Amino acid sequence: MPILAEPGRRAPAPPARFFEREGDGRLRCTLCPRECLLGDGQAGFCSVRENRGGEMVLLAYGKSTGFAVDPVEKKPLYHFLPGTEVLSFGTVGCNLGCRFCQNWNISKARASGQGMRTSTPAQVVDLAVAEGCPSIAFTYNDPIIWAEWAIDVAREARRRGVRTVFVTSGFVEERAREEIFSWMDAANVDLKAFTEDFYAKATLSHLAPVLETLEWLARGGKVWTEVTNLLIPGLNDDPGETRRLSEWVGAHMGPDTPLHFSAFHPAWKMQDRPPTPPATLAGARRIAREAGLRHVYTGNVHDPEGQTTRCPGCAAVLVVRDWNAVRANRLGPGGACPDCRERIAGRFEI
Repeated sequence: MPILAEPGRRAPAPPARFFEREGDGRLRCTLCPRECLLGDGQAGFCSVRENRGGEMVLLAYGKSTGFAVDPVEKKPLYHFLPGTEVLSFGTVGCNLGCRFCQNWNISKARASGQGMRTSTPAQVVDLAVAEGCPSIAFTYNDPIIWAEWAIDVAREARRRGVRTVFVTSGFVEERAREEIFSWMDAANVDLKAFTEDFYAKATLSHLAPVLETLEWLARGGKVWTEVTNLLIPGLNDDPGETRRLSEWVGAHMGPDTPLHFSAFHPAWKMQDRPPTPPATLAGARRIAREAGLRHVYTGNVHDPEGQTTRCPGCAAVLVVRDWNAVRANRLGPGGACPDCRERIAGRFEI
């Protein structure tokens, strides 16, 4: 449902794309499947896209809630430049309403400018280069809602040889998908569950558009893509659902697609659920491997075996991780196993 913009917060905002004009003067946002219909002065569900005098503006353009240098494994990406650091930043707002949001303090915030840093695309890339980061991640809140800002940073990054990572729920309209991802080098898509009931009740969104995004990314093959499934006790951790999800990934994205099962920790409006037991993650990993996936990992727990990359050909240990830290990397040129020479799927060359 659209919301009224905050009174007194009418600072200039850059124009946004991804919208259509309706005959009654309202604007229909075409960026995500919500297709918010906005009258003058109204912002969309995400809170950062607003109809201002008949023009769509992006209130979050050029803004961030701060920058951090993270291991790329934290995104999580295990088959994209392992052991390197990535300059990470986000803005505010979100086009989902997840009751379990881990970053609710920014996803539910408004783009008033208070406490936010303003930058140009060149300044963001300058910072990545100065910090020795070969890539930049659009993360923390979903970059779909600030696509124009992410695209402009990615365009400048590509010009200067810096890679880009898009961490997203994948809840995006087909017509916007191609332009956004044409500028990205890697993505981690959060497949939150494998039932429409979970998506409708726990995220206020829908499953089908996310599956369409995942299949589209796999079919294109240009953006290295990994998938994360946060397992919440009693809601989406049924072994049958895990098997169906894993089988879908294998059939529609390919058996070499890395799948991460991540541990839930109580947050925001979901304090009534316990943390995910390590045994649940281990069981999910076993199910996914039985379903034919060759690279399955566990996250948010200490699990050396579940975070180790092995050669799918000879089972040799290739990348050893401790949480998000890479302790050993035996991958050869092009991601080849040094023992049997099988090439591991991924992007390993800086």
